Amino acid sequence: MSTGNSKSWFDVLERLESTIASRQNAAAGTSYVASLNAKGLDTILKKIGEEATETIIAAKSADREKIVYEMADLIFHSLVMLQRQNISFSEVLSELERREGISGIDEKNARK
Repeated sequence: MSTGNSKSWFDVLERLESTIASRQNAAAGTSYVASLNAKGLDTILKKIGEEATETIIAAKSADREKIVYEMADLIFHSLVMLQRQNISFSEVLSELERREGISGIDEKNARK
């Protein structure tokens, strides 16, 4: 996968989102996604917290391989949560697109 080809990474996210959706309501034990969903939203959120912490620790260590690995886990678990909440990743991308070209300070101040 080329990092310069935005279509390829988006294709990966679309396929992953589709796989997560197909496994969301499967019987617990048939897949990791099904097991997470069977345990409920709190378990999914706890995993996101754990993965975020592990990503921070990896970044502090400046170990490129660990950062990539932990970031992949964080994105994966975030996608599981989005699916659980019936939110598509394209909605997140639309929000990022809306913010494009807006100063982060201005965007944050507009939330008040």
